[in-house]
Amino acid sequence: MKQVVGVLLILLLAVAAEADRKVPPFPKILMNARYVYVTSYDGDQYDSRLLPEDRQAIASVQDAIQKWGRYTLVYNPAQADMVLMVMSRPSEDVLAVYDGRGWPWSTYLWRVTAQGGLQKGETPLVTDLRKAVEQAASKPAPKR
Repeated sequence: MKQVVGVLLILLLAVAAEADRKVPPFPKILMNARYVYVTSYDGDQYDSRLLPEDRQAIASVQDAIQKWGRYTLVYNPAQADMVLMVMSRPSEDVLAVYDGRGWPWSTYLWRVTAQGGLQKGETPLVTDLRKAVEQAASKPAPKR
């Protein structure tokens, strides 16, 4: 019985920590982005050397972006206003946002990480992206 209570307590704490996780503010410079390219740090989804976990992460993010409906996916980085870079490892998943005009030579403008953040069917890191974009869109522009 004590083990069950202990497991339930751990699960409850994990859920609470996930709910309280702070999402970094989304950069205003990308608020007008329409076209998004999704790739990984080790290559695009068609690269034969790409790890299966990263290939799946790309597909999961693409699916989530399509369901969201705010952006249009493109399959050529030169057509992208915004580039989403993903990496999926057992210890941590990464979703980073780059300005499409400066990619691949620029540094990321927004980034989140979490263990299991880009799994098939569930993509909490894309949910974080959506929250950040919606928060940025709801804030009025600063007065000059």
